[in-house]
Amino acid sequence: MRAAVGIASLALQQIEDDLAADDVDQEELAAILRELIEDTDPPGGFMASVAQLLTVAAKRAEQVEPDRDGDASCPLHEAAALLTDDAGQRLIWAARALHPEGDI
Repeated sequence: MRAAVGIASLALQQIEDDLAADDVDQEELAAILRELIEDTDPPGGFMASVAQLLTVAAKRAEQVEPDRDGDASCPLHEAAALLTDDAGQRLIWAARALHPEGDI
């Protein structure tokens, strides 16, 4: 798990570095946003992958919560829902606003 998180952290750092580069124009920025959506997991994109991870964590939290009252699992389920319902769509809108002729 720690190795996977380390690899993901390095990848996210590379994306952050790409976004912060002085020579990034609007078309390139749109392409980077589109990669977050589609390249990591073609059917669902990066946000869907993170949401799936949060859902698995929520299901595990349901099993280990002392009182089974949802104090841990509910926020995780809500975070997963927000990612898939809102964040992914907002990335698509941002990419389209920057470069309407792109792939998404």
